[in-house]
Parts: sequence; C-alpha cells; structure tokens
Amino acid sequence: MTTPTSNPKSECADTAIQPLSVTVLAGGISAERDVSLAGGKAVGAALRQLGHKVFLSDIEPQDLSALDHPADFVFIVLHGEYGEDGALQAELDRRGLPYSGCGAEASRIAMDKVKAKIRFESAGIETPPYVVVPPDKVRGLASRFSTPAVVKPIAAGSSVDTSIVYKGYSLEKAAASVSERYGAALVERYIDGPELTVGILDQRPLPVCEIRTVREFYDYQAKYVDDGTEYLLDLDLPAEFLTELQRLSVRAHQCLGCQVFSRVDWRVDKTTMVPYVLEVNTIPGFTSHSLLPKAAAHAGIDFATLCQRIIELSLKRNRWQSASRRKERVA
Repeated sequence: MTTPTSNPKSECADTAIQPLSVTVLAGGISAERDVSLAGGKAVGAALRQLGHKVFLSDIEPQDLSALDHPADFVFIVLHGEYGEDGALQAELDRRGLPYSGCGAEASRIAMDKVKAKIRFESAGIETPPYVVVPPDKVRGLASRFSTPAVVKPIAAGSSVDTSIVYKGYSLEKAAASVSERYGAALVERYIDGPELTVGILDQRPLPVCEIRTVREFYDYQAKYVDDGTEYLLDLDLPAEFLTELQRLSVRAHQCLGCQVFSRVDWRVDKTTMVPYVLEVNTIPGFTSHSLLPKAAAHAGIDFATLCQRIIELSLKRNRWQSASRRKERVA
C-alpha cells in the first residue's frame, strides 16, 4: 500500500460552504468530561466562524434530549464511555442522524483495547505483548508477566488509571486496583522509547508527531494540563522510518474499520526502532493541547478547515452507509 502525501484539505476550500444546523455534543459521563467540554467549545466556535448554526449541548445516556434538537449534522466531541464506545453512534444510526467520525462498530472495537489488539495482530502490526487480568487472576501475576509493565483499563481513554510498574509486588497491586474497578486489567510489556502519534484524515496520514513530557509517561496531566509537554513535528528520524510509520498507521486505522479520521498512538523500542501500536483513538481531542489539530496545522490545515473537512467526509460516509443499508433491506 502506498501512503498518499497530499494534504487532505477541504473539498470546499475554493467554494462557498453550505451552512448547516450542527449539534455539537460535549461533556458526557466519562473521566474526560472537562477535556470534552473544552473541545466542544473550540469546535463550536470554529463552526460558527464558518457560518454554521451551532447548538452546543451536554449529553448522557439518561438524557438524550440534545438529539431532539433539529439538526443537519451531529459533531461528536465526547470521549470514553457513551461517546467513543459506539453506543451513541448506534443511537444516532437508529435515529437516522448523520454524525462525525467512525461508525458504531469501529468505535466499539477501537475502544476495547483487547479487541483492537487482536485486529492489529491479524493485520501483522506489532503491538506490545499483553495479558488480560480479571480480579481472580491477580495472585501470582508477577511470576507470569515480567516488569516493567503498563497496567491500564481495557476500555478507557486519556491514560486514566494507567501506570507503569517496575516491581512484581507493584504489578499485582496495580492490576488488582484496575481489575476491581473495571472488571479486568490490561497488562502490557512496557516499550522503552519515543512516543509517536499519527493522525489520519480521509484515509491519509498527517505528519508524525513525537510527544515529550517531563512526567514518567504521557498521562492525563501531561495531555491536558502541563504547558511543558512538547509536541515535535519536525523529527530527526529517518524519512524511511516516518513513511513506514505513516503507512502502518493507515493500516491500523483501516483494520479496525475506522473512517473519516482517527489518531494512532505508538511506542518505539529505542534499541531496535521497532514501532508498537498502542491504540487507535476514534475521537481524539480538540483542545489547544490536542495532537490531531496540531498535526493538521503542520500540514497546512487550520482548525476550522479541519472541522469542516470532518463534516464533509462524515456526510459522505453517512450517505454510503445509508445506501448500503437500503441495499441490504432490498436483498
């Protein structure tokens, strides 16, 4: 597969944009609520700048009244549970409302890190070796899995409740804490090396970004609070490596069934320079710290144009899926 290098800019860059009534959903019920609210505010401002009529609303599973507001399009800026896990997307499909980003099934798979890893492995993409640890399997984990290791929830974002552990007793303690809270813990081999991320827009890769933080790893504080976190887009890495990482990122995006846009996160072994995919984020952040907008800007796509392009691509996806469902009903 060749990796396109052209900038995936708006098809409407040289034509008038048709104003739409857009519902922007932000907030939600996950631990990333504050980040979502900030992103929703930024997206809403950008869409108003383009001439769209924007209705910015919070949402939760017990209150879907925001979806009753008349809208031509729903722009999702929700992360984690009931935002990124496919449940909201399925409800929007049921209502026939076009929305941004991936469909319900791809969202469900990407949110479940274990299901995603199985897809990565089937596609021949390296991912850190791992085990799934329910509460009754924590005892003796230190003898079954070596440290250093990363302990995290199977389905949560923004590195919430994620830790790196270096001792066996700490491994079992961390796994017990996560598995008791979430039902099971995902324990991965720690990959020591650079953390890179690649945004995908319209099946094409954006520039590779390296993340550098003074913290132990790129945790919630580093992502959204610290001003000292560095995001490097002019990297001193071989061009062949960067091109291959972009190609693999598109493959990771596609093997989960993702469409429109996503962000693919990697750790690179500093000794072997082998990249290991960590996850695909189907609704990456839209704040001033967020990586997808930074990479798009580096490629010459400003924030408002990025939002407009997402609308255009999502409407195209929605039309294609609607036509496919009609064909299935006829068959």
